[in-house]
Amino acid sequence: MSVSGLTTGDFTEESEPFALFGRWLKDAEASELNDPSAVALATVDGDGLPNVRMVLLKGYDQAGFVFYTNFESQKGTEILGQKKAAMCFHWKSLRRQVRLRGEVEVVTDAEADAYYATRPRGSRIGAWASKQSRPLEGRFALEKAVAEYTARYAIGEIPRPSHWSGFRIKPLSIEFWQDGAFRLHDRMEFRRSSPEGAWEKVRMYP
Repeated sequence: MSVSGLTTGDFTEESEPFALFGRWLKDAEASELNDPSAVALATVDGDGLPNVRMVLLKGYDQAGFVFYTNFESQKGTEILGQKKAAMCFHWKSLRRQVRLRGEVEVVTDAEADAYYATRPRGSRIGAWASKQSRPLEGRFALEKAVAEYTARYAIGEIPRPSHWSGFRIKPLSIEFWQDGAFRLHDRMEFRRSSPEGAWEKVRMYP
């Protein structure tokens, strides 16, 4: 069986996961209709209850997987409290999935500033106006806040709010899943004991 010209056995030859992830993401960018970088992000609160929601991956390299958010939001406070998170990419058109989990660090101010500057002006205003994850008494209150910050920053650059930045998940495990006939899927997990450790590759039962 093959998907996008890649047979299910091809990815088992990889010795590290990041190059493989890059190939799979490139395939997804060519085949997915909307947001190939969309990923389910899982966190846990102080009571041990999990939460999951969709975010957009904004970068990855050997150091980890980066996304941005309001640090005062539910996911922001949960990650800052636990310093751990997990992600799951699902590309339905390719019948592929990538799961990862690990420790989390805050990106540098320079990284956050550089990405914030690329956002549309309205999105930068929104970062100031939205008290993300907190109760909203009505839509008018949000529209009023947007109008106030639009007037405040009518001219010139819009600075990045101190509560808005990015997280980097430094994975301890990354699993690649490829759909197979009769539910005999192909699964390969890369594991390491620390973010600086060497990868171990393990084939998993479907």
